[in-house]
Formats: sequence, C-alpha cells, structure tokens
Amino acid sequence: MSEREHSIDVTAPSRLHLGFLDMEGGLGRKFASLGITLDAPQTRLVCRLAGQTSVTGPSADRATRVLAKIGDALGIEPSVDIAIESAIPEHVGLGSGTQMDLAVGLAASRLWGKPLTPRQVAAMLERGARSGIGVAAFENGGVILDGGRAAQTDIPPVIARLPWPDDWRILLISDDGHQGLSGPDEVAGFKALPPFSAQLAGELCRLMVMRILPALADQDLDGFGGGVTTLQTIMGDHFATAQGGRFTSPRVGEVLDWAGRNGVAGYGQSSW
Repeated sequence: MSEREHSIDVTAPSRLHLGFLDMEGGLGRKFASLGITLDAPQTRLVCRLAGQTSVTGPSADRATRVLAKIGDALGIEPSVDIAIESAIPEHVGLGSGTQMDLAVGLAASRLWGKPLTPRQVAAMLERGARSGIGVAAFENGGVILDGGRAAQTDIPPVIARLPWPDDWRILLISDDGHQGLSGPDEVAGFKALPPFSAQLAGELCRLMVMRILPALADQDLDGFGGGVTTLQTIMGDHFATAQGGRFTSPRVGEVLDWAGRNGVAGYGQSSW
C-alpha cells in the first residue's frame, strides 16, 4: 500500500488454499488451513477522496458494496473515487473476494481518517469465517498455516509462516467454463459434508508438522509436493459429494491425473 496526497494505491495478492486439517473440532478448534501467497494475478486499485462516490474497473460492483458496508460500519457517507486497474478472477480459488474487500476497506478507511487493520476490515465484512489464509496473505505473504477457529476466534491466527523458495514455480490451471461453489451454495455444501473423524484430523496434522512444513523449510520440493498431494487427495475425497468428485472441474481433474502419472512434484485444487 502506498500513499500520495489525498489518494492511496493498493496492491493485493492472490492466494492458494490447499486444504483444512481438522474439520472434526474435538479439541475446541476447527478447520486450520494451509495456503500459499501468489505474486500474480493481483488486485490493484487507486482510491481518492472525491465529492461523490465513483467506482470503475473490473469487479466494480463488489467494490461498491464493500465501500457501502465499511461506510455504514464507520458511520461515514462514502465519498471516494476508486479506479480498479486489475482484479483477481472471481470464483476460481484465488481468494478474489477477500483481497478486494481488504483493499477497498483499508484504502477508504485511511482516507476517511479512521484507519483500520486488515483484520478489523475482515471482521467487519465477515471474512475469515473458516480460514485466515486470505487475510494473512494480504498482511505479509508467504506460505501460511493458520490455527483454525475456536469459540472466541475472530480471524484464525497465523501459527506458521515460511518463505516460498525463489526457484520453485507454480502452474495455475483453470477451467474457464466452470466455477466452484460460493455464497449460499458454499454454506449448503459444507453442511452436507460427511462426518470427519478425529483420527483423520490427527493424520493430517501429523502430515503437516512432520512432512509438509519441514520439507518446505529444507527446500525439499518432492517432500513438500508429495505431502500437499496427499492432503489434497484426502480433502478432495471428503468434499467429493459436494463438488461432484475429487476436483470441482472434471477437465482440470484429467490434467491433474496426467500430472500425477508424469512425475509432477505436487498438485491439487485451491478452495472449491
């Protein structure tokens, strides 16, 4: 985020959500997530003080709604001009909604003289209901593990953050004709999932602590990628009844099956 006189420029990164660790919740916390911050695609916007509100560019409708919610929460009549230069594609697993919400909320509140933190904006807009990855990616980037939600949790806390190795690359594969669940459909999808056992949660937590994160710290691509693929396989099968199979898009699933047969170090699906 950079400031000029009466205007603020914001760049927000996209992210991958690689899966939950504990959907059973028997220890008093639920979910916990692993995610990776991406340097592209990005949401970029310029927010300026203005006599009346104007929002232009991709995802302008969402930004307008966010601006109204933040204004209501702070008791301010919105009066800014927002020019959105680029926006993360929506509903493709890259965290577009959270990043736009945070970019607009932080820029507008700062211009109004009531600066909010990313976590305050997220709480106002009811982001981070299950995962804290999007907020944490906006704050500081990196590969992030959050600690899930307890009864008193506002936004899930970051419990580990490691840098992404400079020479590792991520290939994004998307099906432009297919979108995952969002909004009310996503809520209904979670409610329809089968039970998640404490034993399975324990296996995933062990996988995270004893394989995925140590391999990342050692820059062991095969160890990290193999651990992520195992996590993805388990979570994909758990979500299969809600999303129509291990992967939301059958076409992407075919590509990932090919990747697995041909030695790709790690693969999976972000979010739905």
